[in-house]
Amino acid sequence: MADVQKEVFPNGLTLVTEAMPAVRSVSVGIWMSVGSRNEREVENGITHFLEHMVFKGTKHRSAEEIARAADSIGGHLDAFTAKEFTSFSMKALDEHLPRAFEMLSDLVKNPLVRPEDVSKECRVVQEEIKMVEDTPDDLVHEIFTQSYWQGHPLGRPILGTRQSVGSFDRRVLLSFFHRHYRPSAMLVTAAGHLEHSQVRDLVAKEFGDLPAGPGRPPGKPPVPSPSIKVRRKKELEQAHICLGAPAYPQAHPSRYACAVMNAVLGGGMSSRLFQNIREKRGLAYAVFSGVSAFHDAGCLSVYAGTAKGNVRQVVNLVIEEFRGLKSKPLTAEELGRAKDYLKGSLLLGLESTTSRMSNLARQEMYFGRHVSLDEIAASIDAVTADDILAISRELFDGSRLALTLLTPEDSLHIARKDLDC
Repeated sequence: MADVQKEVFPNGLTLVTEAMPAVRSVSVGIWMSVGSRNEREVENGITHFLEHMVFKGTKHRSAEEIARAADSIGGHLDAFTAKEFTSFSMKALDEHLPRAFEMLSDLVKNPLVRPEDVSKECRVVQEEIKMVEDTPDDLVHEIFTQSYWQGHPLGRPILGTRQSVGSFDRRVLLSFFHRHYRPSAMLVTAAGHLEHSQVRDLVAKEFGDLPAGPGRPPGKPPVPSPSIKVRRKKELEQAHICLGAPAYPQAHPSRYACAVMNAVLGGGMSSRLFQNIREKRGLAYAVFSGVSAFHDAGCLSVYAGTAKGNVRQVVNLVIEEFRGLKSKPLTAEELGRAKDYLKGSLLLGLESTTSRMSNLARQEMYFGRHVSLDEIAASIDAVTADDILAISRELFDGSRLALTLLTPEDSLHIARKDLDC
């Protein structure tokens, strides 16, 4: 039985901890409920940029002192920006938890955001954007996302564009910081060798006296735009394919059936896509499917990289797999294998304090409660072949499929009728 405790402070900050007595480390994270979907169009990339800026110096530490402070306790300091949240975390020995949490708190409370650092980091992030543009499997997903969620913040790149990033200055960054970095939008999670009361006292010391801050109106849900898009990039050796269908939001009742179906389709080496496209025909090295789920929307996408002359054949084979999932129930053996794959991946993925800490955060953000491993496993086991058949028929509709091709030549034409499944 997981020893998970939760409490909400008067200013709205939420704390969730999980005690793991058998380990010596503690992972602690401060999660802000702000991601790239909360940005205005002119602010595209500002959440990620601000995540970079907090490491450039605070009121109490220079950038070098931040790095030294983390190294001095053998800690691993990390941060990332997603579509719907930003995370700052640290893993350290249990005895160093107070110092680790004070350091994290300093980052999210006291960034200096000096003009000279903004100018320098602008160049760094623009190089990061160029790196994505030079990585075709990343780029095709980025183009697909922008097209699929067209006109909505979910469709904009987390990194922003070179133009938007180049427009940021200290005033704009601090305005965004003060709008969004507030206790009522903050979640603290910790997992490892800890006492809940100790973490609660640390949080109260750093954040307990801060005002909640203004509320934020909910954003509009996105509307999918299932288009066919071809982008030519002549220096490529391969064509890169991203084919997508609607999926469910994070907390949807059918999420477990969708996860099992995705495992069957392209989730591992025994999946239908891997076996039929790579192993049997040798048409691709990388081929897989995945589900991106948000508060109010979701998308299932299939990726494959193949020779430019094989694009049509690979697209047809993916469509055939969609058609197969819609027309015939899974065998008991294939269903059982997919469930075991999911449960095994879940358990193996939660063996570290860092993964447990992150799991606590995602569950709190999307479900408002801790979901036990037993409950998840039981929900996976409860999925039937009829469930997979029903959601496949709902999601795999040729008129709702979207396709993005990143290819070295522009002579290829795939029409809507080619996606009929």
